[in-house]
Amino acid sequence: MMTMKLTEQVLQASLDKHRDKLIERNGGWVVGEGVFSHGENLLQGLLGNKSYFHLLMLNATGQFPEDKLCQWLEASFICLSWPDPRIWCNTIGAYGGSARATVLASTVAGILGSDSSMYGTGFYPVLVKYLEEMLLLHKQGMSAEEIVDQEVAKTKGRVKMLGFARPIAKGDERVVEMLAYAKKLEFANGEYIALALEIEKCLLEKYDESMNIGGYIACFLLDQNFNAQQIYNLLAIYVNSGITACYQAELEKDEGHFLPMRCDDISYIGVQPRELPESA
Repeated sequence: MMTMKLTEQVLQASLDKHRDKLIERNGGWVVGEGVFSHGENLLQGLLGNKSYFHLLMLNATGQFPEDKLCQWLEASFICLSWPDPRIWCNTIGAYGGSARATVLASTVAGILGSDSSMYGTGFYPVLVKYLEEMLLLHKQGMSAEEIVDQEVAKTKGRVKMLGFARPIAKGDERVVEMLAYAKKLEFANGEYIALALEIEKCLLEKYDESMNIGGYIACFLLDQNFNAQQIYNLLAIYVNSGITACYQAELEKDEGHFLPMRCDDISYIGVQPRELPESA
């Protein structure tokens, strides 16, 4: 009982230090001096000299990146947000435009729809943990082929390795382009990319499957020494552009015309129609 009271007292004292004030900030607006983030002056240092992706990486990770890393990240965003309304988060944006919701509500709803542990932004923390486990196995002596055999055996012969294969198409043209662009920017392959390419070679030979864009991006950022939370922060809203594009496309059409349904399009298997009892 005494320990609990002491703990409550310590917690209350800690909370009291933060009452009515913000302390230990990473940045903010200093009136008359400027706007700062992790020591960088946004208006008198970044503005006109650096790109928005410098600021994104600075705010998301607390680190000021080199120019070529920002160029790589910007290129990856082009790969991660396509204006196709068949993509589930874009479908949300398209419905928003068709229903005449605001662009902000529709885009944010689509972004939230991407925060999934199976696909989309929310998948990256799960993926990073998986890739870290694969690299650990490799460092403990397992070859890429042994890792593939072990993982495929878990799923009864089907390739369900996180970061590899795609649910609809074979191969991923985006990985090919990003590997070439990273080489153009003079990035050397780190240990995660190197292992992923070895795994991909085995998968291509045995199952005609390859690395997907999510796996590539996670491996690349891990090789740049970002952790799972920082990667999640960096990619939090990457789908927004494609969502907005699908919103605008439907906004230009007649209201309610995005995938309209008739009542007989619905297969109803509930309680059959019945007579209402007469009122007393």
